[in-house]
Amino acid sequence: MIIFAVDFYTFPMSLQEQINDAIKVAMKEKDTVALQSLRAVKSAILLAQTETGAKADLTDEQELKLLQKLVKQRKDSAAIYIEQGRQDLASPEIAEAKVIEQFLPQQLSEEEIAKEVDTIIERSGASSMKDMGQVMGMASKELAGKADGKTISTIVKSRLSG
Repeated sequence: MIIFAVDFYTFPMSLQEQINDAIKVAMKEKDTVALQSLRAVKSAILLAQTETGAKADLTDEQELKLLQKLVKQRKDSAAIYIEQGRQDLASPEIAEAKVIEQFLPQQLSEEEIAKEVDTIIERSGASSMKDMGQVMGMASKELAGKADGKTISTIVKSRLSG
């Protein structure tokens, strides 16, 4: 598998340009998994751009959400395949998720997410589970692209119920 050196925030190229360059590299290297993954990303970007009312270019936030969605779909599929004892189908899904994840910002560890959640709870004055919606809204916005919603939700629940 090819590892693409991409720094999402300081790299001057748009995501679409990065994907196109990575596709060229994957084609030269004959890396079918990377090629399939990257073509799926390119297709998703084109679909998002052609949706009714969509602008020609996606915002960074829209690109981030799109990439997260593609990774989540593959991880969910892999989990289902593993549950059914189909490792042969799960492996390609996991490999594709890893290729797509290279275009996402570095994910925070659970400890780092917990620190951020604690700060948000302190700032918002949240004290019980009835405040979960407010805390989740703030946390999801601040941790967008750096942590998945399920992990954030689990940490917020444990902090507000304890």
